[in-house]
Amino acid sequence: MMVDVGSMRIMAILSAATCTIAEGEVQQLTNIGNPSISEADYFETIQGKTAMLFEAASHSGAVLANATPEQEEALKLYGRYLGLAFQLVDDLLDYQGNADAMGKNVGDDLAEGKPTLPLINAMERGTPEQAKLIRQVIRKGGLEQLDAVLEIVHTTGALDYTRARADEMADRALAQLDALPPSPFRDTMAHLARLAVDRDT
Repeated sequence: MMVDVGSMRIMAILSAATCTIAEGEVQQLTNIGNPSISEADYFETIQGKTAMLFEAASHSGAVLANATPEQEEALKLYGRYLGLAFQLVDDLLDYQGNADAMGKNVGDDLAEGKPTLPLINAMERGTPEQAKLIRQVIRKGGLEQLDAVLEIVHTTGALDYTRARADEMADRALAQLDALPPSPFRDTMAHLARLAVDRDT
């Protein structure tokens, strides 16, 4: 499909994105079981693992539409921030979502020992004892301490913090749309940015 389009720029965007996404997946695998991951490390991982896919899609669309350089950069950033917002909510829902609606169980990330933002922030905000418990659970994986971890991420405000960061990324995505003229398409992209954070699946 990339070849059929006949655009070397599209080929460059999507091939670079493929490499970045693969690196992000490897980075996430490397992070499993490591409770020392910082918030910056987390954002670097989801930037590569998830946001790059969104970014490549919106950037490619801009190139195919012969957008101006300003619009092209704006749409590239729109996709990046949309992808970050989407992943933040995905990680949030692992601790407060509806298992039937999501198609996966609450606590799946915890069971795998993934240090996502709700856990990273809870360790920063919680007591030394709470942080110690989360560190142990990340190292070990599993769901034996799920109830205790759920209580910690709720009482420390880590879920609210994660939600706020997701809203921030959605707002950044929306701001990029100012580079586009009013149209039903821009309205749909704005709706998509809000949908990314106002979802329960």
